[in-house]
Amino acid sequence: MQERANHLDFDIRFEGARDVLARPHRHEYFQIQVSIHGGSQQVVGGAVRPFTAGHLSFVLPYRVHVVPHPPGARYAIVNFDQGFLWPELPVEALDLEEVPVSRQPELAPFLFQEYMDFHFGDADFARILGWLEELAVLNRERRFGSVGAIRGILLQLMGLACDRHEAQLLAQAALQSGRSSTGDALQRVMRYVREHLAEEMSLNDAAAAAMLSPNYLAHLLKKQTHRTFTELVTERRLERAKELLLTSNARIADVARQCGFGDAVYFSRRFRLRNGVTPRQFRSQADAGLAKAPGPDRQASHPRETP
Repeated sequence: MQERANHLDFDIRFEGARDVLARPHRHEYFQIQVSIHGGSQQVVGGAVRPFTAGHLSFVLPYRVHVVPHPPGARYAIVNFDQGFLWPELPVEALDLEEVPVSRQPELAPFLFQEYMDFHFGDADFARILGWLEELAVLNRERRFGSVGAIRGILLQLMGLACDRHEAQLLAQAALQSGRSSTGDALQRVMRYVREHLAEEMSLNDAAAAAMLSPNYLAHLLKKQTHRTFTELVTERRLERAKELLLTSNARIADVARQCGFGDAVYFSRRFRLRNGVTPRQFRSQADAGLAKAPGPDRQASHPRETP
C-alpha cells in the first residue's frame, strides 16, 4: 500500500486513479473491491467467482487474488491496514483464518470470500456507493476526527455484508473446522506435490499452483505439518520410492528418477537415513518376508530387479 496510496493506514481510489494489477498477486493489507459497472469475474485463493456490478470482493492479507477490470468498467478499491481497524486484535496477519467469527464477526466476509459471493440489491448498493463517496472525502481531507469516521463507515459496510449474507456466513462458519480455507489450500499443495514428484519443485511453484503466497505457504506448512516444503517433498518422494520398490522390478536408479531424485547415490543415502536400510536391502527384506509367508501367494509380488 505504501507505493500505491497517499496514506499508509487507509486508502480508497476509483477507476483511473492508478494502474490496476492484472496478474495474481498478494499484499499485507486488507482490501475491499467494489464493482460499480461492468466487471466479469475474480480469482481469490483457488476459487473463481463472479464480480459484476453490485458485487463486493473481500480479500484477506496475503491471499493471492486477481480482480480484472475490463475496459469501461467502473469500480472502487479500499485498502486498510489491520492495525487501522482492529488494533486490539493480537493475531498475526498470516493467522487471521484461525480467528473465530463469533469473536470478530466483521472478518467473516474476508474469511469466506472463496466460498460465496457478496452481491447487493439496488437499495443496499446505493447505500454502499454513498459510503464510498464519504470515505473518499474523509480520506482526502483527513481532518480532526476523520480517522474515527472512516473506521465507523468501514464497520457499517462490513456489518451490512454480514447482515445480508448471514445464513451463508454462519453455514460456512459451522463448516470451518471441517473445511476451512486453510485445509483447502493444504489439499491443493499436497495434490501439486503428488502430481509432480518426478519433477523439480520449488516452494514458489507450489505456492503459485495453490494460489498462495510463498511466505504464507511456508508459514502454513510449518504450522500444520511441522515441516519445511523441502522436507515435505523429500518425505513424499521416499514414500513413493518404497511403493515402487515393493511393486515393481525397476532398477534402483530408475526408482530414484521416478521419485524426483536426479542422483541414485543421493537417493540411496536419503532412503537409508529415513528407513535404516538401503533401497536394495529394503527390497530384499520385503522379498524374504513374502517368501516366508504361508499359502499359494507367498512368492514375491514383483519380479526380481534386472541387473
